[in-house]
Amino acid sequence: MRGGLVVVVAALVLAAPAWAGTGLIVGVDDDSLKWAPAAGDVVTAHRDLGLTAVRVTLQGKPGLAKLDDDSITYVARAQAAARLGQRVVLAVFGPAGSPPVTPEARAEFCSFVVSALAGARNVYDVVIWNEVNSGFFWRPQQGAAAQYESPLETCYDAVHKTRRNVNVISSLAPHEGPARFVRDLAAAYRAGGRAEPIFDTFGIDAYPETSRESPFVQHPGTVSLDQGDYVALLKALTDAFDGTGQPVPGSGGTTPGSVPPGGVPPGALVAVSPSKRNPQPPVVVPDGAVTIWYVEDGFETVVPPSRRSSYTGRESNPYLVPALIYRDVTTSTSRDQSSQLRDALELAYCQPAVGAFFNFQLADEGDLRGWQSGLLWADGTKKPSYEIVKQAVAAIAAGAIDCSQLPKAATGLG
Repeated sequence: MRGGLVVVVAALVLAAPAWAGTGLIVGVDDDSLKWAPAAGDVVTAHRDLGLTAVRVTLQGKPGLAKLDDDSITYVARAQAAARLGQRVVLAVFGPAGSPPVTPEARAEFCSFVVSALAGARNVYDVVIWNEVNSGFFWRPQQGAAAQYESPLETCYDAVHKTRRNVNVISSLAPHEGPARFVRDLAAAYRAGGRAEPIFDTFGIDAYPETSRESPFVQHPGTVSLDQGDYVALLKALTDAFDGTGQPVPGSGGTTPGSVPPGGVPPGALVAVSPSKRNPQPPVVVPDGAVTIWYVEDGFETVVPPSRRSSYTGRESNPYLVPALIYRDVTTSTSRDQSSQLRDALELAYCQPAVGAFFNFQLADEGDLRGWQSGLLWADGTKKPSYEIVKQAVAAIAAGAIDCSQLPKAATGLG
């Protein structure tokens, strides 16, 4: 999670909806849903790109075991989007300096998570915290893996006690030693003697080392596990959890809340009869194999002088890419946002254990110190990369990707 978003959907010229297919959930990280009085406007903007899922953040805080007034509003808007057919993923976390490390804090935080899901009965995906192996979101980092195991366990049980088919998702950052963190997380899990899972989906962000680096690149000898390091990530997960009650992506193992790798076909959704207590029926999700979700990825673009009036501050990232160089082919030495996202989407589609890919941002942050990895400029108008990425999403939906053309070291298909 890289910061707040402001999206001007009114500036979009919207076309007919395009739907992602069964091979990969393609979504966007877009908090504008929380602030939009009409959820339908935001959902329509997502669907114009062919996106069928959105991840929305929800902030808890110490002492808060139930939704406060702001959170009630945000959750209601998430529920409104879900009722329109958009798959909404809630990512719930709190202050970096106050992670839930005591039994009381864990119970409080997980109660807040359950309260959020109770307010959004058509939402069945929840991320527990955010980039836990990063000091930007969890401090101190010493012992963080063992500390994270406990709230994962507590929240997993609390959520599934309330609703069986809720997809509980973990969250790690790609550059802060995720393999080591997974090893330590599994060690704490083993030491506790637990026989049940602690996550249904393994969530990790997939940012490259810089926006100019190809998604296909591997990083042996470093602490990073980026998208091209898929094989190494699977090995780390298998080595860590082999022989335990926690199924890992690629094993074919299922959990009560896991979902089919490509999402849930509409015909497979079974609505539970509403009750007086829960007038909006939840959705029963068919179980599927545990998968990896790339919960965030993105490639920051150069802001041209003609758009500079919509931005403030000074850019500090020297490794930006243009939104578009060529409409058809981009060389390996001259990359742009459209080709980076196209390659990242195709790679995710071709990695067998990957179930979802989320682009960080629909629209750029207006402060240049933040992130400009959206497909809309900060004023809400489309970047030149927009239509190219839309075509790539449509190709994913149609299954029109030749995985044999991608590097086998990155797809794991060799």
